[in-house]
Formats: sequence, C-alpha cells, structure tokens
Amino acid sequence: MSGAPHRFPVRVYYEDTDLAGIVYYANYLRFIERARTEWVRGLGIDQSRLKAEQGVVFAVRRVEADYLLPARFDDELTVETTLETLSGARIELIQDVTRDGTRLFASRVTLVALRADGRPARMPADIRQALAADTSH
Repeated sequence: MSGAPHRFPVRVYYEDTDLAGIVYYANYLRFIERARTEWVRGLGIDQSRLKAEQGVVFAVRRVEADYLLPARFDDELTVETTLETLSGARIELIQDVTRDGTRLFASRVTLVALRADGRPARMPADIRQALAADTSH
C-alpha cells in the first residue's frame, strides 16, 4: 500500500539534546508525532473538527523504534512518513528520521481510531478515502 513518503523537516535544538550532546531518545517520538500531524493536515484532515463533529480521535496503540545513529545539535533532519496499511479502524505507518539521506531512527507506528470515551471506532469513510489517496503518489 506504500506511496511516496511525506517529508517533514526538523532542526535539532539544544533543548532536544542530552548531556552527551545527542538527541535525547524520547525526542524522536516528538519528531515523528509532529510529522504525523502535518501529514494528516496535508491530506486535508482536520483532527479537531473530526473530534468535535464525529467524536473520533486517533491514538497511538504501538510504536516499534530502532535508534540507529545519533543526531546532534543543529542537525537538519527529515521525518519520512509512509502509510503501510489501512483498515477501518487502524493505520500502520513507517516513520524514519534521516540526515542527508542516512537513516538515524526507524519506527513502525500503529494508530487506532477511538471514540471520545476511549472505545474503538471505525474511521469515517471520507477520512479513510483521504488516507488511502496518499498511497497514489
């Protein structure tokens, strides 16, 4: 199902680093979260409106993460987000963080659709269509 990856630029700031001067491991999760938000926004999906009008939100169910090489202060990184699989209530993404084409961090993220009460929900058809259209790049 994979299409062309969505690319999101990230600059490493001092606050992103640890005492060793490398990006603190948890910050990669922040980077990929921002990239997912921009990917969805770029597909025309307004998550606030989806919640307000249909009571559906996306939540991370699972993250598999591999820390391959360190990133450092002032590095220019790119988060690449690729839709792997899509079902009625689940999205699986591949999200890599690269520097000059070299993969530093690799992850597989599973998102699920939930109702406001935290119970599983089916994604509205128009949302599934917008996400599926991303694979046609």
